[in-house]
Order: sequence, then C-alpha cells, then structure tokens
Amino acid sequence: MPLPLIPARLAFATGTPYSEAYGDVYHSAEGGLAQAQHVFLQGNGLPERWRGRRIFTVLETGFGFGLSFLATWQAWREDPARCERLHFVSIEKHPFAQSDFEFFWTEFKKNIPELKSQASDLTARWPMLVPGMQRLEFEQGRVVLTLAFGDIAETLPQLSLTADAIYLDGFAPAKNPQMWAPAVLRHLGRLAAPEATVATWSVAVQVRTALEGAGFRVEKRPGFGSKKEMLAGSLIPRLPRDSTSNSNSSKTRAALVIGAGVAGAAVCERLASRGWQVTLIERHSQPAAEASGNPAAIFHPIVSPDDSLFARFTRASFLFLLNHWKNLNNLEWQRCGVLQLARDEEEKVSQRRSLESLAYPPDYAQFLEEKGGLWFREAGWIRPRSLVAALLSRCGGNLAAKFGHEVASLEHEGGNWNAKDIHKKTIASAPVVVLANAADALRLAPQPEVRLRRVRGQLTLVPAIAGLEHVVLRGGMALPGIDGASLVGASYDIGDEDPQPRPDSHAGNLARLEQMLPGAARGLDPAKLEGRVAFRAVVRDRLPMIGALADPRGAGLYGAFAYGSRGLLWAGLGGELLASLIEGEPLPVERKLAAAVDPGRFALRASRRGR
Repeated sequence: MPLPLIPARLAFATGTPYSEAYGDVYHSAEGGLAQAQHVFLQGNGLPERWRGRRIFTVLETGFGFGLSFLATWQAWREDPARCERLHFVSIEKHPFAQSDFEFFWTEFKKNIPELKSQASDLTARWPMLVPGMQRLEFEQGRVVLTLAFGDIAETLPQLSLTADAIYLDGFAPAKNPQMWAPAVLRHLGRLAAPEATVATWSVAVQVRTALEGAGFRVEKRPGFGSKKEMLAGSLIPRLPRDSTSNSNSSKTRAALVIGAGVAGAAVCERLASRGWQVTLIERHSQPAAEASGNPAAIFHPIVSPDDSLFARFTRASFLFLLNHWKNLNNLEWQRCGVLQLARDEEEKVSQRRSLESLAYPPDYAQFLEEKGGLWFREAGWIRPRSLVAALLSRCGGNLAAKFGHEVASLEHEGGNWNAKDIHKKTIASAPVVVLANAADALRLAPQPEVRLRRVRGQLTLVPAIAGLEHVVLRGGMALPGIDGASLVGASYDIGDEDPQPRPDSHAGNLARLEQMLPGAARGLDPAKLEGRVAFRAVVRDRLPMIGALADPRGAGLYGAFAYGSRGLLWAGLGGELLASLIEGEPLPVERKLAAAVDPGRFALRASRRGR
C-alpha cells in the first residue's frame, strides 16, 4: 500500500532552493539549468542520441522543481532532428504543492527566459499531490511527462519502461542514503535499453559501486562549476533480449478498433495521436449508440481504507481524465462536485479511515461531517456522446470510420487480422485489432477462463431536482438538472435482457432517490416517467480487461472491454495503457496495476490452481 505523500517545503539557503528535511540544496548554487545541461544532457550524449529515433525515453530519479525535465524539453524543442516522441519519466517522493511550484517558476526563476514558456505550461498542468503515476502531455502529445509520486524503493520496481537515458539525481548520498542504495539502483539494469546511458553529479564510492552492480560501466568526467567530477556511463552489453523500445518501428502502424463507444473512441484517439492509421468498425449507424449514448454519466474517484487495486486504478483513471480532457474540444461537462453519502455509521468510519490512510489533499477528496459523506470537489458529470465525438474528432485524418458494419468473425492471415461480415466479406484488415465492444468481445475472441456477464442498467429522467447543484451518490446517483431534467438510477439487473424501460425499474430508481434526497421523489408516477436502458459488461473481479488477448490464431489481438459502470472513467486511461503496450512505450501505471487489468490474469490464476 502506498505511503501518504508529504509535500516538500519551499525554503532557500543563500538564494538556492533548499530542503530542510534532507539538509541539502535542490541544485548547484552556480545555476540549476546549466547544471542540468552539463550533467544530465551532455552526460547522456543528448541531444545527439535521440536523433533519428521515433521514441526516446528518459528516466529520472528526483523531479524536484523539474529543471532537468524543462532543460530536456528545451533541447528537444530546439533540435530540428529531434525524436518524434519524447518520454520523460520521473520519480518524486516529496513533490511541491501547486502554490510553491508556481512561486518558484513565476518569481524565483523568472530570470530564466529560455524556460518561461515550458515552465508556464508545466505549472498550469501541475497535478494533484496523490500517490501513484500521473501522465501529462505537451507539444500536442509529442513530449510526455510521467510523474511517479512515491518512495523510490517502492516506485522504481513498479515502473515498466525501456530507458534510453537515465538521470540519477537526488540529494547527496550522505544526506539521503536510501535513495542511492544498491538494492534500489539495481532495478536500473532491468529498466535500461541495450544501449542506455546514465549520468549523475555524484562520484561517491557507493554510487559507483551500485551502478556497476546494476550492470553499468561508469567513468569520472569533468563536473559542473566547483564540483570537479561527475559520473557517466553506459549499460554493459549483454546477451540479446526482447526489447519493447520502438517495437513497432518496422511494422505497419495500422489497427482495427471494433466498437464506437467511449472505450473504442478512446483507443482510436490514443493510437491516432501516435501516428497510427485506425479503422473504427461499428455495427450501428452512428457512434455512442449503446451505453455511451446515455444522456449523462458521472466521473469520480474511489477511496478505500486498504487502497485496493480497484481504488488505485480508478484513482489513476480519474487523474488521467482530468489532465487529458483539457486537450479535447466541445465537451459538454461540469466539474460540479460529487457527494458520496455514507449509508450508515459503519460506512462513515470506513470513509474517514480511507482519507486518513493516504492523507489525500482536499482538492481530491474530503469528508464532510455536516453532509455525512465524501466530497470529491473536482468530480462531476459529462455527456458521453460529446466525449466520443471529441475523441473521434481529434483523430483527424488518421481515422476511417465504418458505421453500419457488424463484425461476424475475425480471421488471421498473412500477419493481418481480417474483420468479416456475416457473408464472409472482409470489412477491413490490419495487423492489430482491438476489441472494444463490451460483452460481444468474447464472441470474436473466446477466452475460456473468462466469465463475462451482461448487466442491465435502467436510468430514469425526472423533473430537475430543486436546489441540487452537484451529483449525489448513495446506492445510486442523482444528477443536477440538465436541460430541465435530472437523471437518477441506475438499476443493476443481472441476467435481465429486456432492452425496454419498465415501470418497476423506475420505481426502484425513485426509491434510491428518496434515500439520497428525502422528498425528491414525492408525487412522481413510475408509469409516466421516461428513461433509457443500456447493458454493461463485467467480469468477476470487477476490473476491466485491457491488454493483449490470448488467441491461437495469431498475435496482435487486444481488448479494451468489461468496463462495467465505469466505462466513462476508465476509458481514457485504458486507451493510453493499451496504446503504450502496443507501441512499447513507458506504461502510465504501475506494473501491479497493469497486471491487475491484464486479460490474461484469469488464465494465470487458473494455471496456478492446477486446472
């Protein structure tokens, strides 16, 4: 379980940013930018080494104020022969609060004009201080910053990436020995690309020994400023191994995505943003025709006292969408806040413990005693159709949509997947196919160990609830008025295949509304109300299916389905995770979370049970 984040305190020693906790400065008193350029960029042979590359990945230990990231971004921006896509992954145990981070760049470092533009962009997107990994995009997605907030000893083993350059930073080994421990730094060997380089300002014996133990050949080089020496080196060549770095550079970068709901649209947008040609196949005549066609849906995180995998993946998804939706146009949404009422005293205790365990900041979650529940200030509602339209629009010319085509079967031949209709006619072909068609996915690619269920969910429209300005949850949901009506529900009907709205389901939704907001359902006749039915797909552990699917016919088959009632929330991160897996890029989540949603998890569990 991650430890609570303790933000850094902004302090100065003779005009240089200083950590009172570690008794050390954040960068050389002779200039942080010049130090980053000399030690980390030149020490790793940059910008020369990224030239001609499609993807180049930098791993940093110790983000601080982001000087090394901004210096790298600046060098990338100024290099006409730069790589197509720059990934920068950085670990930080004590990130700065938004106010301190902004003060540093707008006041203290305003005398670095060459970084002003990038620093402004970074400050504007500085994330909430919540444990885990958060991904930010700049330069239309060509510069990607993944921040891993947490202790390096816990975080480094959970990274999944292939680093081309490593910036080994942090407070001095004498001040923060745990960060430089051999047991920690040995993970760098696993994360390093075959020709990876490493650089650090420290020449301490224990640092050199740890790097050599991790498989690097290091040497002393002239240091920066008054520091006479630094260390730089490269990974010692080893036996050939599988590497996911730039894994698709020589392949046709084309994919089929089956299903044009939120899940499929998110996959399309994430692949298209990487230059893939995507063919979207949908059986209906338009996108968002099934569950994604609901009038509105809510987005909010989940908290639990044990910080379960479910809660962690949902938290990562929530933070991803808050960052990513800023890049989309014409969204119809409101961050009006979501209040999750406790059902009883026992749940109140659980909610309080959940917040205390990880010391969440108030802008993420807080307990409101006067309301008797959790308050998620940045959560709210969105019209799913507007999200699907925005995602597909952002694909531009990289997307070809085929509506009104139902895929009856998939066939693999000559390295391509062929999507065929009921008459065996090929609809489209590509080396990669992604099934984002909910409960129908396993019809096209059976997974014997996976038990997938369809759950009927009926929503009810009622006259706008007076005085309701935010979303309320308690065994159901109630939305504030949208175009004169409030949305309430939804039912959870397992094994019910009725596609039509029914009065009994409306009655159940009204009963839940009355529990949340006493008096709100008074005088409403279930038989006279309108609503909508949609079906959700779930598996037994309630987590989504995101990743490669096992299939004897061939490779290149992936899934993004079983999103249940959280499709709106999980789709964005699901698409990013899937695109990262396909491209061989750094994953946006911890290895443990990627494994938790891997479709192969059920087969693995079955094999462990000896079946």
